[in-house]
Amino acid sequence: MENIYIRNAKVFKALGDPNRLMIIEMLQSGERCACEILGDLNISQSTLSHHMKLLCESGLVSYRRDGKWMHYSLSKEGCDAAKSILEEITRVTESNKKTECKYEC
Repeated sequence: MENIYIRNAKVFKALGDPNRLMIIEMLQSGERCACEILGDLNISQSTLSHHMKLLCESGLVSYRRDGKWMHYSLSKEGCDAAKSILEEITRVTESNKKTECKYEC
């Protein structure tokens, strides 16, 4: 079973690149063929494949094959999960109040 921190880090790694953010923005309007995405970005096909692999592994993007082409779309479930992760790890709770350090610094 994959560690929750490793799984969550995949989401933030996927969001941590300008090209991947542009791809996500392109997919907001619906499914796009890899050839369309490639035509809009100034990157090689192998670089696009790398970006799409990370986006799909993160769960943010879904894909389907149609002949030799891949078609990509945003995953509602993956995007909702990413929002939940960010909300959870940035939540400030009462237990976050300064307490005495248990270590002698």
